[in-house]
Amino acid sequence: MRTLGGRTLEIARWVTDLEGAWVEPKRWIVERTFGWLNRYWRLGKDCEANREMSEVMILIAMMHLMARRVRK
Repeated sequence: MRTLGGRTLEIARWVTDLEGAWVEPKRWIVERTFGWLNRYWRLGKDCEANREMSEVMILIAMMHLMARRVRK
């Protein structure tokens, strides 16, 4: 466990030598979402000056992704 920016962060490690080890059930959803967001160069390069602008860019990217899904 690690504290970063006032939040507690727990990093899951993959253990291969234990029988019955598994990945957290919802982890792939988070990784897939990060993969989608990395398509937007402003989010992948961390070029924003402040945190609020980064949050706005994430919201815009997610709105774009949702709009594309609605169009299909």
